[in-house]
Amino acid sequence: MSTLRRALGLRLSVWYAAVFTISTVALVAVTYALLASSLAQRDHDIIHATLREYASRYELGGLMALSRAVELEERTGDQERLFVRVLGRGAEATFVRDPQAWGRYAVEDLDNGDSALSETIGHDRHAVLEVASARLYDGTILQVGKTNEIRLALLRRFELIVGIVSILALAIGITGGLVLTRSTVQPIYELIAAVENIITTGRTDARVPVREPEGDAVQQLAAQFNAMLDRITALLSAMGESLDNVAHDLRTPITRLRAIAGKALESGSPDQQREGLADCLEEAERILSMVNTLMDISEAEAGGLTLRREAVPLRDLLGEVVELYEDVAEAKHVPVTLEPGPDVTVSAARDRLRQVFANLLDNAIKYTPDGGSVRIRASRDGDTAVVAVADTGSGIAPQHLPRIWDRLYRADSSRSERGLGLGLSLVKAYVAAHGGAVDAQSEPGRGSIFTVRLPVSSTV
Repeated sequence: MSTLRRALGLRLSVWYAAVFTISTVALVAVTYALLASSLAQRDHDIIHATLREYASRYELGGLMALSRAVELEERTGDQERLFVRVLGRGAEATFVRDPQAWGRYAVEDLDNGDSALSETIGHDRHAVLEVASARLYDGTILQVGKTNEIRLALLRRFELIVGIVSILALAIGITGGLVLTRSTVQPIYELIAAVENIITTGRTDARVPVREPEGDAVQQLAAQFNAMLDRITALLSAMGESLDNVAHDLRTPITRLRAIAGKALESGSPDQQREGLADCLEEAERILSMVNTLMDISEAEAGGLTLRREAVPLRDLLGEVVELYEDVAEAKHVPVTLEPGPDVTVSAARDRLRQVFANLLDNAIKYTPDGGSVRIRASRDGDTAVVAVADTGSGIAPQHLPRIWDRLYRADSSRSERGLGLGLSLVKAYVAAHGGAVDAQSEPGRGSIFTVRLPVSSTV
């Protein structure tokens, strides 16, 4: 796991550092380009504004007025030193204001013919003299220029400051990224550790620590993993309990089979042997019934149960079930009443639905003491058929109620009532296979109500 941890943490850290570095470089590059463009535009605005002003002065007072304006600008120092030149009609220079420091620019290479900016490169190949020209009313050419030395100095200072800040930002960002990566993948490492512990020990009681906030995707994964472990633990516990129940329920008929067969063999009487075979057949049928019921439940829950649907009037079907258990109910002095109401027809497999209501009625009679009663009511609620089986029996304790649908689960831990513990599991599986639902309400000492809801097909 340590290798996986290092690999995962390294990949996340490298990706984070790469993204952060690229983003920082891109941001600095865009900022630098915008600043350089802004400074260049400022210089150009100064050049053109000064060109227009000096051209106006020349037109008003000639070369003398232009010279006074230039000298005034230099004395006041309100503006950066500019290159100013006036070319006569023969291209001879009649006025030049060219600071000595600018002698390294090849001003003779300047374009004298249009008002657009032209450039000449200094001898150091870095600074540039940018000049704008304008033809005046008398045919002379006025030129105003400015170097980009100050602009370059500002940009170099910007590069230095931004470089230092960027290095600090990268260092802080990468360090923070490493810490963030570690805290982000830590729950994954804990999840891996829990899985390894389960694989190594076979125990499912290990849990992954869940931190706040649970809205985080990784924390949700940890919470869902813990919920899955809880479910697996519950299933394993139920499976073990189910195996115990199966072993208990099979031990009795198998023991009886062995005893009956041994007694028949020892007797040597054909009549006793025939009777023993009949008893063995009865016990074998009981075992086969348990196995078949388990297989039917599994098939129904897996969605592979074959249903031969037909139009089934519920009241007629319920009447058949009540008639089937009439003798059992009379023997226990528990009257069964099918309450009057509208008939409802559903599209269902008649034999499967008969088993559903037979199991519910059998349970109701079995757990209702002498003198109690069982009522069955069929009704319709919109597009749903509703069948309720209510008894006045002993009821079901709240801690047992959620588990009564589990296979082989019996709330009667003493197992005083004969049964396989599969009836309600079969009911739930068959009802779900028909697209319906079943639920139970119970209060200890006051009885239970089992309600089956089935969709009413528009074709029936």
